[in-house]
Amino acid sequence: MPLSETLRTARPARPPAPRSPALLVIACTALAPAAWGTTYAVTTELLPPDRPLLAALLRSLPGGLLLVALTRILPRGAWWWKAAALGTLNFGAFFPLLFVSAERLPGGVAATVGAIQPVIVAGLAVAVLHEAPSAWRTGWALAGAAGVGLVVLGPTAALDPVGVLAGLAGAASMALGVTLTKRWGRPAGVGPLTLAGWQLSAGGLVLLPLAIAVEGPPPHLDGPAVLGYLWLGTVGGFVAYAVWFRGIGLLPVTATALLGLLSPLVAAAIGVAALGESLTAVQLAGFAVALTALVAGQRTAPATRPPGPAR
Repeated sequence: MPLSETLRTARPARPPAPRSPALLVIACTALAPAAWGTTYAVTTELLPPDRPLLAALLRSLPGGLLLVALTRILPRGAWWWKAAALGTLNFGAFFPLLFVSAERLPGGVAATVGAIQPVIVAGLAVAVLHEAPSAWRTGWALAGAAGVGLVVLGPTAALDPVGVLAGLAGAASMALGVTLTKRWGRPAGVGPLTLAGWQLSAGGLVLLPLAIAVEGPPPHLDGPAVLGYLWLGTVGGFVAYAVWFRGIGLLPVTATALLGLLSPLVAAAIGVAALGESLTAVQLAGFAVALTALVAGQRTAPATRPPGPAR
């Protein structure tokens, strides 16, 4: 046997290099938080005031029931309580806590508190998913939250304790929902549309009695309000969440959570482009930091080369 052939057979085969998540999957998943970033402008410009629970209800229940009717698949076995738990965490609890935070805090403070969610997800990934701690993604999650803070915090920002606690609780609720969605996956034969329908329906059923008790019957809706609710219920509702849940199943959970930083950044960009707002140099720097953290968090940590043998 030739020497080259002998060396080829004796040399151990190298394991294939790990493949990074497809750029297309990341880009598609990022469309969900980008759509959520339109919520602030739609709410302030089109919807009736002081009806946050109605907006949350119409964003979840009609779209969820529509998806269940279209897919014609109901949960089975343990997935009845799993879908109820995920729907409560991601919608039924998250939306009211979000609105309490938004009402008691300036918008910038509320957005900054919510931007801490990727940091919470990084901790839950270790505790719930038993993933190895990633200082790389945790560091970028902290940098992303700081960048969002620079973009949206103003000099008159005030800290209301109840609002801060509600914001943190909402971020923790959504973070746990994202983590459990990753842990439980989907039943065989169930797609992201079906999973989104289950969760949106469950969350909407939790919100229904709460909205009626707190806000009463819905008011008369004019044309702009109808368009706003349709946008939040379709593009910002079941379409965005179906894309989001698909991404959770395919991407690392902390990397997916980092994509959520797009929501306040898109809201700030819409404020500049459509609402006549402007960004200072500090805000532009924060925008760049948050975008850098979002992109860098999609990558794995650079491999460190072990030291070679002493010569």
